[in-house]
Amino acid sequence: MLNPSFWRDRRVFITGHTGFKGSWLLLWLLQLGARVHGYSLPAEPKPNLFRSLWPAPLGEFFHLEADLADRSALQRAIESAQPEVVLHLAAQPLVRQSYYDPLGTWRTNVMGLLNLLEALNSLQHPCAVVMVTTDKVYENREWEHGYRETDRLGGHDPYSASKAAAELAVQSWRASFCGHSPHQTSHLRIATARAGNVIGGGDWAADRIVPDAMRALAAKHPVLVRNPNATRPWQHVLEPIGGYLLLAQQLLTATSPPCEAFNFGPPLSSNRPVQELVEAMLRQWPGAWAIDHQTQPPHEAGLLHLQIDKAHHELGWNPRWDFSTTVERTVGWYREVAEGADPVQRSLDDLVAYQAALYA
Repeated sequence: MLNPSFWRDRRVFITGHTGFKGSWLLLWLLQLGARVHGYSLPAEPKPNLFRSLWPAPLGEFFHLEADLADRSALQRAIESAQPEVVLHLAAQPLVRQSYYDPLGTWRTNVMGLLNLLEALNSLQHPCAVVMVTTDKVYENREWEHGYRETDRLGGHDPYSASKAAAELAVQSWRASFCGHSPHQTSHLRIATARAGNVIGGGDWAADRIVPDAMRALAAKHPVLVRNPNATRPWQHVLEPIGGYLLLAQQLLTATSPPCEAFNFGPPLSSNRPVQELVEAMLRQWPGAWAIDHQTQPPHEAGLLHLQIDKAHHELGWNPRWDFSTTVERTVGWYREVAEGADPVQRSLDDLVAYQAALYA
């Protein structure tokens, strides 16, 4: 179980805190009373969740705008923060963008991660490191059943392949440089986290079905759908974030730290086709949808499911919100904010509601 007292005054270093998932993580950590250092590229222009939430009334944090490619800036940031927990979320996270900028995707998703690991070697105290990758690290065979952490890694598109390579890089780094030999450190406890497709209020990225749909509905346009039959493990953004926090907590407190890979996905019933997700959203915010007849779109996986029993048995983690609740909370955030609601309060409402389910 996630222990709030563990996080109070805990020194936490987040990369990618200006992104969608990073903003939700930052909000939760500040609510828990953690001492947060954030390292990220500048937030995108509005609409942007980070810009909508801060400055917020939850407390101060250290905000540094810098690139993972800047090794000296990253080293200085780590030495200044002296983190006890590192949550690495910074990434080029979009499949379609990776086709337009493959080299930038590889630089950020692999070399950026390695630059961070190199910087962390200077620490002289125990530090839990959660490297966030994706459910797309698996060699996709269009299986009906879900992928387990022991299944083969791979990737058709540059994003998926770069994240699979990031997993291999972490495995190699942990085997080579974590231990008690002269060239190793005994302080780092490193795990990776592979999350399913996250949705929730405040995601404004292009080429993602939920923000694309919310923009269309706000403008009273039809929602355009590229791959209506593609199946994904939809989950609210707070679900995997809770998993990352629990994993980090276990890395620091367990007698045998779980320095491994973990899947964080929804229950099997939340694996739904894109069309079903869109129709569920339209029940919350009425409108219409249509097929996007773009010619020759880049390759994207059709079926993608995760097995999450390892996280359940080894960490005690379980998803709390079902598909309908996830869609209701997500669409409700966008619709209410579009109608004038305060995004800070609306986000806190979701966080409080999720924590109530978490500790029920």
